[in-house]
Amino acid sequence: MTSLSRSLVVDRPGQHRLATAPLPEPGPGEVRVRVAAAGICMSDREVYDGHRDADYVRYPVVPGHEWSGTVDAVGEGVDPALTGRRTVAEGFRSCGRCERCRSGETSLCTAGYDETGFTRPGAFADHVVVPARLLHLLSDDADLRAAALLEPAAVVAAAVRAGAPEPGERVAVVGAGTLGLLAVQLLAAVSPGELTVIDPREERAALALEFGASDTRTPEQAEEARGGYDLVVETAGAATTAADACLLARRGGRVVLTGMFTPGAVGIDPVHLSLSQLTVRSVFGASSSAWSYAVRAFTAGLLDPAPLITHEFPLERFAEAVALVGAGGPETGKVLLRP
Repeated sequence: MTSLSRSLVVDRPGQHRLATAPLPEPGPGEVRVRVAAAGICMSDREVYDGHRDADYVRYPVVPGHEWSGTVDAVGEGVDPALTGRRTVAEGFRSCGRCERCRSGETSLCTAGYDETGFTRPGAFADHVVVPARLLHLLSDDADLRAAALLEPAAVVAAAVRAGAPEPGERVAVVGAGTLGLLAVQLLAAVSPGELTVIDPREERAALALEFGASDTRTPEQAEEARGGYDLVVETAGAATTAADACLLARRGGRVVLTGMFTPGAVGIDPVHLSLSQLTVRSVFGASSSAWSYAVRAFTAGLLDPAPLITHEFPLERFAEAVALVGAGGPETGKVLLRP
């Protein structure tokens, strides 16, 4: 085994370097994981461009919160049998002691924001060190390339669980990006009576049908179906999609907001909200239970993120890889770094 490990360091917005250092050693209660693949998402692009809220990033930083790998070393107090296991891990470094953590809402930990890839070294590296308690072990034959997308899948699992879909219901998913298409797979497993995906991009709509959607509509076509869905899962985070999602739900229906909205997004009409008696939930990250849900679905074959992957790059080509993310090209899906 080599005694060195590489990592992609973003020293400040727009400035990065590939650093080589001695292998990081896991401390008490920690494991070191050899990274197999790490996904790049818009949050990583925001870190690189300097557009992420200062409270949610700490420079210099090694990004990478969507990843998979194999445990290759354990720290004091950790079961040695974990060595060699394929795994993913939660990103939030929740305290496990506060009221929210004790209630199971680990993504809402009140001890302060702390997340792998944003405030702690992430997986745009050969190795990443994480607390062993955050691991979610995979089967010995798990596809680690696909498993790198289990972090966004866990966020989607949180949304699906919040929406509580029932067999036979009419369900709409707003947005056919990574989150939206993963939501389609998880929702299809519940046997909805109708599963409609709303997105203006023809290529993404076609992929939604392959993932289990029964119908697709453009936003303009969706206006004809307003008030017709039992459950609406919003995943796009665009300026108007929160308000649009509420208009799509039937009276007494449920809406789950999953996309990360930027300042200036159109608000939800409180008159419509009250007269329609809607239940509106939002999702921030994924709790431990949502992670378990996503990993179980992946292991059972109900969730297959692999078709979403369109580009793979070595660490040395990070600049080229991150430029693709958020560029808007219809041919670009999930971009991976492969150390």
